[in-house]
Amino acid sequence: MIEPARDGERTSSPSDTPGPPADAPDSPGTHGSPDTSGSPADMPAGTAGASGPATPQDRPPLRRDRYVDWLRAVSLVVVVVWHWAFTILEWGPDGPSPTSPLGFTSGLWILTWLLQVLPLFFYVGGHVHLLSWNRARERGVGIGAFVWRRIRSLAIPALALAGTWAVLGAFVTWAFGIGWMDRVVLLVISPLWFIGVYLVLIALLPVALWLHRRYDVLALIWLAGAALVVDVLRLRYGYEAAGWLNMIIVWGLAHQAGFFYDRVVALPRRFDAAILWTGLFSLFGLVYSGIYPGSMVGVPGDKLSNMAPPTFVIVALLIFQIGLVEVVRPSMERLLARPRWQGVNETVNRFALPLFLFHTTGMAIWVALTWWLAGGRPAALVRPDLSWWLERPLAVAGALVCTLPVIMLFGRRWAARRH
Repeated sequence: MIEPARDGERTSSPSDTPGPPADAPDSPGTHGSPDTSGSPADMPAGTAGASGPATPQDRPPLRRDRYVDWLRAVSLVVVVVWHWAFTILEWGPDGPSPTSPLGFTSGLWILTWLLQVLPLFFYVGGHVHLLSWNRARERGVGIGAFVWRRIRSLAIPALALAGTWAVLGAFVTWAFGIGWMDRVVLLVISPLWFIGVYLVLIALLPVALWLHRRYDVLALIWLAGAALVVDVLRLRYGYEAAGWLNMIIVWGLAHQAGFFYDRVVALPRRFDAAILWTGLFSLFGLVYSGIYPGSMVGVPGDKLSNMAPPTFVIVALLIFQIGLVEVVRPSMERLLARPRWQGVNETVNRFALPLFLFHTTGMAIWVALTWWLAGGRPAALVRPDLSWWLERPLAVAGALVCTLPVIMLFGRRWAARRH
């Protein structure tokens, strides 16, 4: 059992931390010790000394960092449940189109400050990539081989899913003359956009590691400044196309921040609350400045979206979420030390990638079944009334039931690999 941390102390343990989806666990991390990467001062703790690099026999036994596992799994599950529960499909002349209850319910956008967890996902991914690279370097793996292995392991399942739906959509359109099938395909594969960004960040990992070794925390400041400059160009001077640079700058910042994960963990407990409040006050200031919308996801009717492309608000959200997960760390580590919680954590992590990949496929099956049972398509305009809200547990359960067989048929390979 992990004891509660006193003020100024940390609960900590070595870890063999798994990577983001399709990333094999191949690196230890040490909580409560400074971040270590690069060379020579950046070498992982225990891997460099007067006698040279440590051998596998010299290292202490490895244990999984359950909290990192938990953060990665929860961030993916929240995205999945959000899509299942809060997607409203309306029917127009060109077929189905999605909207959100956030556009109909006043004040509901505040939930996105907790439930838009992609900044946290990229943050954890950066931490894992740093650990994995340090471990691979000890084994003599080059950076090119390291990057290519990660790109291949994540790109293959994503491309297979997208290609399958593209072929299916083309066949249905040709065989049955359904002109709106392309919109269905786009809706199903659209959540894969962040995997595309993630693959770009993996490809840029050599640059990110160089910036970390050479400039340390200055790299974060420069990336945050670049994101703010892009917003000025876009929102003040009307250069809309410049906004898409933030797809790499903002998410690259979150990924780069993950390189400092161990340093954040090593800070005295009072700094956790300081980080949380810094992010929270920044969010309030930016949102209530009138420049940015309050929602961290796109909402119909808003003048712009904080996500497409990401704005500087997402930087503030990242700071807030880093502080939040550190504030709740002691409680969660105590829970995750219990056998039942360990089992839940391991199961969710095992199926995290196939669940994310196939959750919109399962949702499409569920929507088709409900439309068939209801005897027709939905209305042209759907408003989230009381009955709609009461149906949300059924929407999540139905989509899950339809997703599980798809995982069993097509996703067991990746689930087994994660296990």
